[in-house]
Amino acid sequence: MTHGGQGLARVAVVVRAGAAPLWWCGVFAAGIGVLVPGLTGRRIGVLAGAALFVLAAAAAALARRKRYAALIRSAARAGKHDVLQDRAVTIRNWRRGHRWWLLLAFVAALGSSFAVPAAGGMLLAGVGVGLRLKAGWLGRREQAGEALIWVRVDWLGRGSGAPAGKSVKACRATGVAAGDAAPGGTRRR
Repeated sequence: MTHGGQGLARVAVVVRAGAAPLWWCGVFAAGIGVLVPGLTGRRIGVLAGAALFVLAAAAAALARRKRYAALIRSAARAGKHDVLQDRAVTIRNWRRGHRWWLLLAFVAALGSSFAVPAAGGMLLAGVGVGLRLKAGWLGRREQAGEALIWVRVDWLGRGSGAPAGKSVKACRATGVAAGDAAPGGTRRR
């Protein structure tokens, strides 16, 4: 990164990076949790899990929308010396940085099945779905503005690692053809 260039990661890809591991951890924890009768019984556990799934999906999809919108509106154009990080690298970095949290969440969801079967797993799966919905919302914003939104990689490394966290001061924008991910963080076809 010469001449003052920055390493940039796509905001939608960072948001979407947690969706699949949380979804699959939740599905496995709920599937195993259904096998345990638990204190409340399977029926109550699954009904409580369904409610938690919907609430978690809505909360994850709607969280920090104003902050994301403000960052998108104030995004400056990326410089010609900025380095755009590949989608696979961004996902791998996020998952490596959060692997212990994912493992802890899976164990907690599995352990909660002894009290309320499947509810913890369905909660995790709901968060994963919410993150995917948020990435889709970001993709629609990118398409409407005809610009892809990027965040500095060094700002992601500080604090929570969220693309709209306190350590993120601003975003950068490029044209829709930049990078190897389509709007919303999906693979470019």
